[in-house]
Amino acid sequence: QVQVVESGGGSVQAGGSLRLSCAVSGYNYSSKCMGWFRQAPGKEREGVAAIYLGDIGSVSTYYGDSVLGRFTISQDNAKNTFYLQMNSLKPEDTAMYYCAAKPCFPWGDLLSESEYKYWGQGTQVTVSS
Repeated sequence: QVQVVESGGGSVQAGGSLRLSCAVSGYNYSSKCMGWFRQAPGKEREGVAAIYLGDIGSVSTYYGDSVLGRFTISQDNAKNTFYLQMNSLKPEDTAMYYCAAKPCFPWGDLLSESEYKYWGQGTQVTVSS
């Protein structure tokens, strides 16, 4: 049973930073694909960032256009935890943020929510102006 648990959300002023964490258990694949998504009220869920960890040590990251250059996805293999470092936050970044996991193969668009099988419950991020 794969479990995904997010933490680290909160309230911050525009220009500030937050780091979200995603703890994953029961995710026993040689390569790993994880994604961060967000959903603001009245809007569709949006792919924010994703990471592919290959079984031979390769790493690839992917970002949505709206966060490119401001957000960074990373991992701590020892802790089986993934992170989303969010800098230069804007009010339009306000949303519920979700972490998700999927088997990497068959391969697909890692920023597409339809690709993912395992989801966390979400953590709220609020950015005030």
